[in-house]
Amino acid sequence: MPKIFSDPEAIADDIIRDVGTDLVVGLPLGLGKANHIVNALYARAAADPDINLTLLSALTLEKPKPKNLLERRFIGPVIDRLFGGYPDLAYAEALHAGALPPNVKVIEFFFLAGRWLHQPFAQQHYISANYTHAVSYLLSRGLNVVTQLVAKRVVDGETRYSLSCNTDTTLEVLRARKEGRASFRLIAQVNSELPFMPGAGDLPAREFAAVLDSPDTDFPLFAPPSEPISDTKYAIGLHAAGLVRDGGTLQIGIGQVGDALAQGLVVRHRDNTQFQDIMRRLAPGTGRRAALETGPFETGLYGVSEMVFEAFLGLIDAGVLKREVDGVILHGAFFLGPKSFYRALRDMTDEARAQIQMMPVSFTNEIFDDADAKRRARVDARFVNNTMMATLLGAAISDGLESGQVVSGVGGQYNFVAQAFALQGARSVLALEATHQASKGAQSNIRWSYGHETIPRHLRDVFVTEYGVADVRGKSDTDVIAAMLQVSDSRFQGELMRQAKEAGKLRRDFEIPAAHRENYPERIRDALKPAREAGLLPSFPFGSDFTEVEQRLIPALQILQEMQRTPLHLPALLWQGMTHPPDAADRECLARLGLDKPTHFTERAYRALVTAALQRSRAP
Repeated sequence: MPKIFSDPEAIADDIIRDVGTDLVVGLPLGLGKANHIVNALYARAAADPDINLTLLSALTLEKPKPKNLLERRFIGPVIDRLFGGYPDLAYAEALHAGALPPNVKVIEFFFLAGRWLHQPFAQQHYISANYTHAVSYLLSRGLNVVTQLVAKRVVDGETRYSLSCNTDTTLEVLRARKEGRASFRLIAQVNSELPFMPGAGDLPAREFAAVLDSPDTDFPLFAPPSEPISDTKYAIGLHAAGLVRDGGTLQIGIGQVGDALAQGLVVRHRDNTQFQDIMRRLAPGTGRRAALETGPFETGLYGVSEMVFEAFLGLIDAGVLKREVDGVILHGAFFLGPKSFYRALRDMTDEARAQIQMMPVSFTNEIFDDADAKRRARVDARFVNNTMMATLLGAAISDGLESGQVVSGVGGQYNFVAQAFALQGARSVLALEATHQASKGAQSNIRWSYGHETIPRHLRDVFVTEYGVADVRGKSDTDVIAAMLQVSDSRFQGELMRQAKEAGKLRRDFEIPAAHRENYPERIRDALKPAREAGLLPSFPFGSDFTEVEQRLIPALQILQEMQRTPLHLPALLWQGMTHPPDAADRECLARLGLDKPTHFTERAYRALVTAALQRSRAP
């Protein structure tokens, strides 16, 4: 049976006495990190150069750090409300400060998007890996300790611990230990907010060498609030919702597009006439709509996704996710979400929770084990993931830049693309915003070519932008280019087409069809406006941890953030705010930021900018 500790320093000392001073510690991806134990081990290594500590992990979660006055005043109370009491990871703070001791290494295979882009140590020690390969890399480095946040339950006098949010790699290394391919100590930290999930991650106490269990080390789970869904992301999600077949299988990747897709599926199921009306506006022309799946879900979907998040519960509640496979409607490998998501999992009946099973990542992301059963279960699968950029020839850029800098990681994207080609009727759907804002204005995310790729063009399948669907699987290069041009922003179509013609990949007389030459943000906004006003496409379809006032402020603050990239527009915004006084609702928002009674020039300037941004955020 495990040793039980109430003090993190004591459990760290016990680990070092038992394992030695060369520690190779595996930390679960994301939510499942045992922060107090990790910090205690780090403190021991920082104080003793004879201890060599290697931390192997992914997706280190950190509280938001405000950068200016407005961010401090807006996000500060949110941080206190949502993250108060969450213990910061000491190794992350040291990495940011460039102060990691020489006897400590931090190695990750997936970054929080953009967080470590300009941190040399993190960039140098990043491992490029498919999610399913991460365990083999952990074992090859001599993994000897695994720390994990767990839920606790006593059943008939027997204590059991659930791996809960992170069965992904922990179940894989436990299997390796059982088969004699690994030797490590499994160390747990109990958390009272963590839902006790049934299934393969429900373990007897004897699997653990030591457990930290104390009210003093209990802490609120990391709970990133849902972000509002923009028109662009809703358009992408709705187009993707038209690709999902009733009776099929669904995987969704990280991000707001997942929320938009899920809400699109809910509207399609509950308000089918409205869904079809939205799609007529969004994808005009009978040819483009003919290939869409638009009916409600009679049989329903089965979910198999490495990440489980709140939108999946919304799909279950709406009766969209209901096709059972061995009594289960959703298999996942890890979960992360807002406080309401964790609460919903905790408050479920045992019967409802049993329909959501957390599994090893090899189960969700591959079909090699029990391939026949998985082929039968994963019929008409749609694997929907995000990508940052794509080329006209169908390569996808999802994890890094052509400079070699890593933005996030490959994660499971390649795994799901491979599944899409291995399973009959399956498709890989890569969601892509057609443009992004840079200091020079809007830039196309569809390029002629790019010096890095995550998914090579020979695995090109389906791309979805706010302007439509490009089905490029099995197409010739010229047909792929034509399809990608049709979903590109019209401000960049001419130059992209010129580059393709210069390379001899398009006929000189090729022209983009007229129906695809109106790909402008204004068309998307106008197409979605009736559904937005009718409440079918809310900014927060699955609830929000932001207050009503904060929800009104967010679009205005986003406008100001965009303006910072084009500072020449700021004087006009400042003048508008100075000459158009705020109404009562705007004054409530200003009070939330402490700008209702400005006391100095900086506050007066911010008050005017926020006032104007609030007015613009409501403009038709």
